[in-house]
Amino acid sequence: MLRVKGGKRPPWVGLGAAVWVQIASGNGYCFPLYSHSLKSVLGFNQSQITLLGVANDIGENVGILPGLACNKFPPWLILFIGALFSFLGFGVLWLAITKTLDSLPFILLWFALAVATNSCAWLSTAILVTNMRNFPVSRGTVAGILKGYSGLSAAVFTQIYSVVFHNSSSKFLLFLAIGIPALCFSTMFLVRPCTPASGDDSAEKGHFLFIQGASVAMGLYILATTLLDNFIHIRDSVSYALLAVMILLLLAPLVIPIKMTLCPRKASSTEIPEEHVGSTDYLVQDGKDNVEPLLSSSSASGLGSFNDVVDGSAEVAMLLAEGEGAVRKKRRPKRGEDFKFTEALVKADYWLLFFVYFVGVGTGVTVLNNLAQIGIAQGMEDTTILLSLFSFFNFVGRLGGGVVSEYFVSCNLF
Repeated sequence: MLRVKGGKRPPWVGLGAAVWVQIASGNGYCFPLYSHSLKSVLGFNQSQITLLGVANDIGENVGILPGLACNKFPPWLILFIGALFSFLGFGVLWLAITKTLDSLPFILLWFALAVATNSCAWLSTAILVTNMRNFPVSRGTVAGILKGYSGLSAAVFTQIYSVVFHNSSSKFLLFLAIGIPALCFSTMFLVRPCTPASGDDSAEKGHFLFIQGASVAMGLYILATTLLDNFIHIRDSVSYALLAVMILLLLAPLVIPIKMTLCPRKASSTEIPEEHVGSTDYLVQDGKDNVEPLLSSSSASGLGSFNDVVDGSAEVAMLLAEGEGAVRKKRRPKRGEDFKFTEALVKADYWLLFFVYFVGVGTGVTVLNNLAQIGIAQGMEDTTILLSLFSFFNFVGRLGGGVVSEYFVSCNLF
């Protein structure tokens, strides 16, 4: 099968760094961790908390600007804007909740929360678009992995909130205002476009399975430690050790680029010579050491089978070229290909997805925004376990959706 030269910048480094940014982009799910403090410290009533929840939802889910910016600016600039929004928005909330600046108007806090959580859209869009372009034939898998980690972000932040900051909302808001920008600045030059992966390598499937397994292991681990902490008292030293294990699990996707660096794979005999990269005039026959011209077949039946392979290889090569920006399509895109914003607006598929997303996500965030108040109304002293459970099953749905969609696409059912 046709192979495309991988280049010197494998996309796995960016995917490993994107996992951390995706965790940071889940700061919009953390509203239940400090909403009760806004209510008690600032004297807000339930109606005002609900309005702040609306600001949280608007900021988190309005992503049209970062979506348009991703087609015009490099990923590091999108990440920089997201980091700036996080610093400004959560910084104002921290000033208010610590009463460093007293009597801030409610409307200012509303806009501050909307700006803070809008950083989610900028961070998530930057890494999703970049990595889906870097893995053009595994988009469903990549989206499922990254969105799955986004679902786990609330559980990760809950662990940090309870173990490191001992349920202090003010310290946690300061962490969001400073920690998220620091993480973005340390990873923004790792999340960048590179030579797209061809997707026909058996090792690549193993890499994806490893990352998916690591994410599932981390989800189960966080769920188990949260439930354990709810039933028995865990000493601080043990809690910090458990937190360190969680961080190691977050580092698991970086094992792949480290392995590729320390143990580089030898050049395969099935790889097209460099002078023929990008050409469809040559076909590598699996299991043989020679590269033969496509038109050297001596039988009509052979020509038919070769033409089938060439068509599939040419389609993959064209998809990779489009991902690199080397080829521009003159025809209208088909389902599953890249659409411009104006092209998507006239498609029924777009509006169906918009409606499903609006209904599905809308019900979820409605419950999420009032999760702390629901727990308190039921007499729970520590409501963080509710957020951890919500986060875990959010992760399961997101990761599973990516795996299932990729299966259906690979089977050509759509």
